[in-house]
Amino acid sequence: MMSENKRARGDGGDGVDPDAQIFVISVAAQLAGMHAQTLRNYDRLGLVTPHRTTGGGRRYSPRDVALLREVQRLSQGEGVNLAGIKRIIELTRQVEELTSKVDELAREIARVHASYSRLPAPVTRSNALVVWQPRTGRRGD
Repeated sequence: MMSENKRARGDGGDGVDPDAQIFVISVAAQLAGMHAQTLRNYDRLGLVTPHRTTGGGRRYSPRDVALLREVQRLSQGEGVNLAGIKRIIELTRQVEELTSKVDELAREIARVHASYSRLPAPVTRSNALVVWQPRTGRRGD
């Protein structure tokens, strides 16, 4: 079963590039269960921004269609207004960018850590044993 995050990103694991600009507006509208004019309005509002052909036609990706479905779910199912949906989309993109940056930094740390194995072995300490014994009296007694 595909996770909600993958579905929202248009990443179904089916080998199709989720960013491939393949759907004309009428097909994207049908796939998203909306009217084409709604897609035009969402584009105008900046909710979903499809790729433009040299002639100005809109081309939607599977990721765009998934986002359109999420906009519809938030709007109709959750009662979120379009301004709220736009903010949710912006924050989701920020989280994805930050997650990507964290992953990048983790890979860099792992690379640096792996380079430590090429350093000389640390000097070993003696195996001396120190025993602590409490004092029986107070100082000055």
